Amino acid sequence: MEKILCKESFAGWLAALKGYDLYAPAFADAVWNHARIEAGTTPELDHTNTVRSVKEFAFPQREVFFRFEQTKGGAPTLTATVPDPAPTVIFGVRPCDGRAMPRNDKVFAAEFKDPYYWARRDKLTLVGLACAEPHSPNCFCQALGGAPDAEEGLDILMTDLGDRYHVKGVTGRGIEIMVRGSDAFDEARAADKKQVQERHAAARAVGQRGVNDLGKIAEAIRQRFDDALWQDMARTCIGCGICTFLCPTCHCFDINDEVICQSPCSGERVRTWDNCQFADFTMHTSGHNPRHDLGARLRQRISHKFLYFVDNHGTQQCTGCGRCISECPVGIDIVRVLDTVSQP
Repeated sequence: MEKILCKESFAGWLAALKGYDLYAPAFADAVWNHARIEAGTTPELDHTNTVRSVKEFAFPQREVFFRFEQTKGGAPTLTATVPDPAPTVIFGVRPCDGRAMPRNDKVFAAEFKDPYYWARRDKLTLVGLACAEPHSPNCFCQALGGAPDAEEGLDILMTDLGDRYHVKGVTGRGIEIMVRGSDAFDEARAADKKQVQERHAAARAVGQRGVNDLGKIAEAIRQRFDDALWQDMARTCIGCGICTFLCPTCHCFDINDEVICQSPCSGERVRTWDNCQFADFTMHTSGHNPRHDLGARLRQRISHKFLYFVDNHGTQQCTGCGRCISECPVGIDIVRVLDTVSQP
């Protein structure tokens, strides 16, 4: 399904989405991030990519698995907390974030279907916005098989045509919300579709950073696993973990029991994001740490994305959004790391 949405009709589309939680990019505290919007408003979709990705809508930074209580002399009670969110629509999702979600889906369904993740994911509709140009000098989506107009992982792809959007339904979920707001749309003419193709071609032609010998990187990591270059590249790292917390595909987590009250004993079992760049991520009870230095932890991050994920799921985990480069406080650059590793 392909339609045209005049920008002045955007609010009418949103007004038709009753029963949905709606989100769109908003500029606050000097950064873009997704924020709740009300039906009937018009989102401003002239944003650069958000600092935080959309993964947290399916995989929040902190979530309660269940609550427990143990009364004196009584049997312990467990209360499940599997989420039951309202259907949610997120507007303005950039294609690199869209491509990240199928990769996360593999992780949370390949061997075990995580009910907490999928309770949210199954109610999530991603409305993408094609990029007219790279939003950062650190974008490199095309080097990893993506594109400024990639549809993978999106339910709808919108393309800005000046005074209107071309709106393409990619999945049944996307078409459903287009049908709900059908009064806001016009038919896409041949001239509109031609203009969309021209916009996409122009965006693809804008220069982006490349990755040398992408197909050889997995084997290069194997061959250089014990190389001193990892220590050299991690020399400035401070182990803050920004790179992985902001990554749209990093998914490591920890599970802890948090005691709320001692008498009676009650608390919650909680899942929180964890980070392979933290010193205690692989710390053993004995005190031994197989990744005891920053070089080993940098190697793990790169290996996970470009070796282990390829072995397990047949694709690189990275989508080239560039957040880890742009937000790193000490300037560690994943593209330079990959190029260094792939050099003979």
